[in-house]
Amino acid sequence: MDNQMKKQITLLSFAAIVFASCGDKLAPVAENALKPTVTTEVVPNDTDDPAIWVNPNDSSQVIIIGTDKHEKTGGLYAYDMDGKIINKVVPLDRPNNVDIAYGFNLAGKKQDIAVVTERGTDKIRVFSLPDLKPLDNGGIPVFEGETERSPMGISLYTQLDSTGNKIYAIVGRKIGPSGKYLYQYELQDKDGVIVGTKVREFGSFQGGKEIEAIAVDNELGYVYYSDEGFGIHKYYADPSKGNEELAIFGQKDFKGDHEGIAIYKTTDSTGYIVASNQQNNSFNIYPREGDAGNPNQYTRIAEVPVSAIECDGADAISMPIGSKFPKGMLVAMSNGMVFHYYNWQEFQDIIDAKN
Repeated sequence: MDNQMKKQITLLSFAAIVFASCGDKLAPVAENALKPTVTTEVVPNDTDDPAIWVNPNDSSQVIIIGTDKHEKTGGLYAYDMDGKIINKVVPLDRPNNVDIAYGFNLAGKKQDIAVVTERGTDKIRVFSLPDLKPLDNGGIPVFEGETERSPMGISLYTQLDSTGNKIYAIVGRKIGPSGKYLYQYELQDKDGVIVGTKVREFGSFQGGKEIEAIAVDNELGYVYYSDEGFGIHKYYADPSKGNEELAIFGQKDFKGDHEGIAIYKTTDSTGYIVASNQQNNSFNIYPREGDAGNPNQYTRIAEVPVSAIECDGADAISMPIGSKFPKGMLVAMSNGMVFHYYNWQEFQDIIDAKN
């Protein structure tokens, strides 16, 4: 098949998805929507969630990790800054969300990792970065003993202690009871294999749809998750601090589903919480540090329209990345089996204009 025919098929597939989405009463892309600086190569099935990895020894090396969500034939893909696929793990059985962590203590060495939920096997999978080699001996079972398992969302919490990094995986599922919808696992090295030990169950749930998008703020020590169609919940990420719900916000700011959450950090304690307003093809922006005088109250400060259609997952980074991304970037899933790379400066211009 020649390249022109491939492009035509891709465009036809993308048009079909957009048409179907419009049938579901999704908003069209706004005329003033931000355009991506880079659009990735397409994957075979259905992109869902990205994560950004920066080489800690060479900040010019940045790789985007993203899931291709499909039963039996899904995968985990690595993209360069031009959106080209440079590596992949296939097949995986319905991989859903992915997150990364730095400096896991593995066999006496520091190892960066990507962890992905694999719904078809009721496991989370752990791979090395940047080469995506499996480190989990086939996967870590999650939600064992539960009738409903089907892991979807994941975020990694890195806690510094006297022995170095302690890394936890906070995992959500398709269906679960309020109060223990999320499970938190400490990831540990066992003879060179990464295993998980459950340390808590937590997380209130409205019960309308599901919980998928999860994000952890390592510096401030909080975990946020989207209760689709209801709001965004906030808890402590440190299991020793208990299961008190600290905040719920964004309940009136979304057209439909609350989806992907990213944290853009301007300092160790300031920046923005960015949440996908999925049915409006936009992102809602909240102050990372909370409203003035109340760190557990969040008022939307801007809404940024984007070209990404029906965005599920997103990630953000504030580090300058070449001339294209002088203040970092936001990566967003979009219909059409792609991810979009957005120049954060364009987000910042809209935020500044509204504040």
